[in-house]
Amino acid sequence: MFKHVAHIGIAVKNLDEAIAFYRDTLQLTITERKKVEDQGVEIAFVELADGSVLELLAPLNEGSPLAKSIARRGTGLHHICLEVDDIDAALAKLTADGITMVDKKPRIGAEGRRIAFIHPKSAFGTLIELQETD
Repeated sequence: MFKHVAHIGIAVKNLDEAIAFYRDTLQLTITERKKVEDQGVEIAFVELADGSVLELLAPLNEGSPLAKSIARRGTGLHHICLEVDDIDAALAKLTADGITMVDKKPRIGAEGRRIAFIHPKSAFGTLIELQETD
């Protein structure tokens, strides 16, 4: 059901500073930067030479869910995104297995794909995003 890690999300307070670190210090490629208003975040995708992707996430305002998460947990690892072929089937199986979901139905994520999140209390404290393959 789960194919591979699509990306790793990293929560940051200041996206410009984070981009400068990953681009200038680590010499990684920033492939895209955009605001996702409905999720209250601005993101930048960082690509490594092997094709691995990091997603830097910064809150757009103090009321966003990400801002609240940073206030509670601080910056750093925010989520791990796993790619799935069929998100509806994955949600059905996880729900049948008693897994607590943040999203009961898929929604559109930053990359334009259908996503849903597994609640950290069902995943040993880690927020897990499911992202459907194109």
